[in-house]
Amino acid sequence: MKAVVYSRHGGPEVLSLTERDVPEPGPGEVRVRVVVSAVNPTDWKARTGLVLADAPDIPETVPNQDGAGVVDAVGPDVTGYAVGDRVWLILAAAYGPDAGTAQEYAVLPVEKLAPLPDGVGFDEGAGFGIPALTAHRALTVGEDGPSRLAPGALEGKTVLVSGGAGAVGNAAIQLARWAGAVVVTTVSNDAKAALAEAAGAHHVLRYPDAQLGSRIREIAPEGVDLVVEVAASVNAELNLEVLRTRGTIAIYGDDRGTGMLSLEFMANVSLNVRYQYLVLYTVGVDKLLAGAEDVNAALADGGLRLGEDRGVPVHRFPLADTAEAHRAVENGVTGKVLIDVSPAS
Repeated sequence: MKAVVYSRHGGPEVLSLTERDVPEPGPGEVRVRVVVSAVNPTDWKARTGLVLADAPDIPETVPNQDGAGVVDAVGPDVTGYAVGDRVWLILAAAYGPDAGTAQEYAVLPVEKLAPLPDGVGFDEGAGFGIPALTAHRALTVGEDGPSRLAPGALEGKTVLVSGGAGAVGNAAIQLARWAGAVVVTTVSNDAKAALAEAAGAHHVLRYPDAQLGSRIREIAPEGVDLVVEVAASVNAELNLEVLRTRGTIAIYGDDRGTGMLSLEFMANVSLNVRYQYLVLYTVGVDKLLAGAEDVNAALADGGLRLGEDRGVPVHRFPLADTAEAHRAVENGVTGKVLIDVSPAS
């Protein structure tokens, strides 16, 4: 089978296309024929060594966490999946160096799989893995808020999404809108504003703007209930300005920041602010599977979709050009980068 691998950390040039044996599933494992792989920032960061900066020499590794495809074989003791089932994958590459989705066949444990709903394409299954699960987690950690998403779950809530044209920001807008929230988002330019509006944001505001806090307060006079935050240190003061009492700031990034977050004690304690940091790798299997169920419900309901008409331009690459796909994400391309691995049928 064809697979893309790297055996040292570095730029996209360390990725190469090779031939490997088709792996066999063991007990509790499933072999998936990967149709579409997706590239996320975590994938190029792992490839460069930013995720494990002090790691020793690495084994030959197949990159990419997200993907979707068809169950090709099941190992002993596997229940719930059968050959021919359409699935999407949850943090595939975290299972081991041979498990990434930039290959024609991947072997994974059953808890790394989620069924792909009828009528939902492989593109959505691959493209909304990490972004949608991250957004789901951010939207379900709020003080006084729901732990699961469904239509009406966020009714009466106002959600502020920082960076609404990014992959997680887009998923957060779509999921929050589907769950009934009033969605406010911030973007840096008109092109990104158009994407955030297409995603379904009710209010799209530009930054930088010295009056941004007051503009948000005009929309939400009592303050926003939840902030989905990609730029924690940059937006620390703004978030306190616009957050309601017992509001929550769900942090998944520090874009444009310093890596250090300084908090004013009295301002935070008087509001009873909840800060929830989040990363999917350590959130727990139960949270991931619950998130996958809700994401599937949104996909099946049409509340979550890829495409420029939903604020997610798609950029496609063949498997042989995985290095270029990684380079595009590393250079900050807006939208979703997908890799065509094998035919859909």
